[in-house]
Amino acid sequence: MNWPSWLLSGFVANLALTTLLATSQGLGFTRMNIPFMLGTVITGEREKARLYGFIAHLVNGWAFSLVYVLIFEARHTVNWWFGLLLGLAHALFVLTAGMSLLPYVHPRMASERHGPQAIRQLEPPGFMALNYGYPTPVSVFLSHAAFGAILGSLYHLR
Repeated sequence: MNWPSWLLSGFVANLALTTLLATSQGLGFTRMNIPFMLGTVITGEREKARLYGFIAHLVNGWAFSLVYVLIFEARHTVNWWFGLLLGLAHALFVLTAGMSLLPYVHPRMASERHGPQAIRQLEPPGFMALNYGYPTPVSVFLSHAAFGAILGSLYHLR
């Protein structure tokens, strides 16, 4: 495995993903803010949650980029389109399994079956994160496809 290439390409791909998700939220395409949701797992203080969540998202992105790189290495294939396909599969998993399970593991998120409480005030994402707006799945698919394509473009096999 090419560790320096992974560190750099994983960082750049994750910055692109985070930027695309933040841009789609800023432009009103989605109300979903993954770094904020991650941060509120760690703390109930909303302002600190943004910083903690951003750091957690960077760490998670690097971890996921390692999984992509291990797949590239195992298949002896690395290019933008293979990375894009992995990104689309990753997005599908996030939107279906990840978003469905999130209310059960997030200490401050309401569930579909049980509404908000004093502690659980965050809105649950719902199927395919549609509770955060109908364009949300499109935003997630595009940002993860870009993540995979950038990672596949920049990472070099040894």
